Amino acid sequence: MNLKIYDSMAREAVPFEPREPGKVNMYVCGPTVYDYIHIGNARPVIFFDVVRRYLESIGLQVNYIVNFTDVDDKMIRKANELGITVPELAEKFIAAFNEDRDGLGARRPTVAPRVTETIPEIVAFIQGLVDKGAAYENGGDVYFRTGSFPDYGKLSHKNLDELQYGIRIDVDERKENPQDFVLWKAAKPGEIHWPSPWGDGRPGWHIECSAMVQKFAGDTLDIHGGGHDLQFPHHECEIAQSESLTGEPLSRYWMHNGFVNINNEKMSKSLGNGVNVRQLLKKTSRYAIRYLMLATHYRSPLNFSDETIRQAESSVERLTNSRDNVKHRLSTVAQGSLALPGDEALRARLDELRTSFRERMDDDFSTPDAITAWFGLVTEANAYLKKEAVSESDLLLLLERIGEMDAVLGLLPAQADDGGLLDEEVDALIAERTAARANRNFKRADEIRDLLAGRGIALEDTPQGIRWKRK
Repeated sequence: MNLKIYDSMAREAVPFEPREPGKVNMYVCGPTVYDYIHIGNARPVIFFDVVRRYLESIGLQVNYIVNFTDVDDKMIRKANELGITVPELAEKFIAAFNEDRDGLGARRPTVAPRVTETIPEIVAFIQGLVDKGAAYENGGDVYFRTGSFPDYGKLSHKNLDELQYGIRIDVDERKENPQDFVLWKAAKPGEIHWPSPWGDGRPGWHIECSAMVQKFAGDTLDIHGGGHDLQFPHHECEIAQSESLTGEPLSRYWMHNGFVNINNEKMSKSLGNGVNVRQLLKKTSRYAIRYLMLATHYRSPLNFSDETIRQAESSVERLTNSRDNVKHRLSTVAQGSLALPGDEALRARLDELRTSFRERMDDDFSTPDAITAWFGLVTEANAYLKKEAVSESDLLLLLERIGEMDAVLGLLPAQADDGGLLDEEVDALIAERTAARANRNFKRADEIRDLLAGRGIALEDTPQGIRWKRK
């Protein structure tokens, strides 16, 4: 295996070796489900979907875990504002998240655990920390004793003295030290709660991921991912909890994606410049959004604007047209073309581009460079299609190489976003229109033309016959 991953803890690209040969356990922190997701949330959804796709493409079995935080302070406040229960709020926005994730073309994870379904494991985990002296109870709350974990800060490369300036610390006399963080919160009147050895309450934020990792992947993950903002305190606290209990590394590799800016400004509630994914999907395609996310290296800041999304739409159109042009030429080649000798120079170049694509993905999932390799394939396809005589086997190879790249990046529509017309259905309608025109049934021909236009299908006359493309 030639894959290298930039490990946030090591702060360098290191060779990737899964703990168990042939298998990968990957955990990515999911959403707190109290609202619709924004474009910043979409970045890890899309990027880690590509990580999973690529790992599977090189023959690895991926156990992909993405959690739902379905109870916390924000959810309690939002549920009270809406006059509904926390579980009702969670159900609404878990369903919305799944719809938006599907809308972004990201495959659903192997497991999607919820906090409310993991309470017994969370309580047992906390009890284990108390038993080891790494946690303590005070007034029904349970806190992690950060001083008991000498490596606290190793992910963010800060020590406890430095960290106290980077964390919001509430004045709480129940804590032994200001840096200690809550594992279990005592229930307030009217709040959702569960029984525990320390009284009724609910989990703190950090503990849920540690318990879920242990339940669904064991003591040590291969990859733990999330946004850059989660390095501290969330992932730092996860490490302290898990490694204090198990004595094993929580993850072999840590991956963090960069921030998303809006018109070169930081996205924030105070600026009111957030972009809702659900609304964005009504204005542009999932493929343009995916392209935008993947055209910038995942660790770099990404700028979202009307201009960058237009550029992404144009790029996706070029990729789609290239594929469609090859498919159209394939549908028009003579029956005997399979016997034509293949273009050895083309095949050699396609092999080079395939190798380049894989080398770029092996280099810390460098999707911008992988896309460059794909456009190299587009150039080769366009040049080949200008030839008068082409080989069916060459066209099939072009489609195969395009399919391999798209299986990883997910930038081409397999089925149109145009009311559900499949490629085969479009071809059948065009054949019917051609026959209608030959029979001078121009009324029917015009009806089919209008139907296709209404579904976003543009027709074009070429020397090889009528070809079509999706607008």
